[in-house]
Amino acid sequence: MGVVSYGSRLLSTTVLLCVAAATTGVFVAPATVQMQASPFLGTWNLNGTGPDTANVYCLQVTQGPDGLQVTFLDRAGSPVTATSVSVVEAAGGDELVWVRGLGARAVTYRARVDGARMTGEHIVRRGGRGDTPVTERVVHWAGARRPAFAPSDANAAHTYAAPVVLFDGTSMDAFGGQHPDRELNWAVTDGLMVNTPPSNNLVSKQTFSDFKVELEYRLGKDSNSGLYLRGRYELQLLDDFEKPISINGHVSIYGRQPPAVNASKPIGEWQTLSAIIVGDHVTVTLNGQRVHDNVVITGVTGGALDNDELTPGPIMIQGDHSQVAVRKLTVTPIIR
Repeated sequence: MGVVSYGSRLLSTTVLLCVAAATTGVFVAPATVQMQASPFLGTWNLNGTGPDTANVYCLQVTQGPDGLQVTFLDRAGSPVTATSVSVVEAAGGDELVWVRGLGARAVTYRARVDGARMTGEHIVRRGGRGDTPVTERVVHWAGARRPAFAPSDANAAHTYAAPVVLFDGTSMDAFGGQHPDRELNWAVTDGLMVNTPPSNNLVSKQTFSDFKVELEYRLGKDSNSGLYLRGRYELQLLDDFEKPISINGHVSIYGRQPPAVNASKPIGEWQTLSAIIVGDHVTVTLNGQRVHDNVVITGVTGGALDNDELTPGPIMIQGDHSQVAVRKLTVTPIIR
């Protein structure tokens, strides 16, 4: 099985072919050589197949100085940079092979490209602790490159439709649970929407494309929740008052973009978040401070409901981590 090398992109490389002849002084004019770009380059939105259709993945392949570099979002958490990457020759064509993690926890992923479509698989291992036997299962996935968004500006002068009140202090009728087979474990108490972990994630029944969302909420000690825009991009809700800013900190675009400043309030105080999302751009204000200013969203975040990024999606509130109290949640659609 051989290793395949690719250039960084399809380009014309000028090669100077100089033939020095003492007697003739011959000079051969510059020629061009075409270097083939790797078919794996780009951002790929992938979904599990068969029994794993709910699994959402995002693969980003870039060209580094020493070869291809891979960052992979495996359903939840943050995108992780591969510890090793190679392209190998296989019976069905070249395979991109990368490893995530080290030692016994390492996972090997394999991907192939056929035209505009990518397919691949990895092995999931369970057990191995105490007397629990280790089991293995192959997970297959497939998808295509991330779609291109139309030019957009979250800070433009928008025209808004009528506000949609998702929570008014009295009813949770605007929401359902992400997992129908699990208890909701959310309730309205004293005008607040509060969860009792472990609880379901709340998903709005109505979907939205471009919009402004306004949220008033309260966090407890070490609280960890999230507000998902279109059900795909998590704004982290986290108790991190006076801590350094982080790519996974309060109101980060989780795992992808840290806030510009830490605008968090202490635990127990009400916090106000406003976000405007248009296309793949978002501006976010937390407690009166702008923490994201028309930044580009580079991909779905961990826990996304889907990766069908050009379609409307719901508002989701994460409830399966820690307790959060909500007293206001309003979405105002942008109509142009």
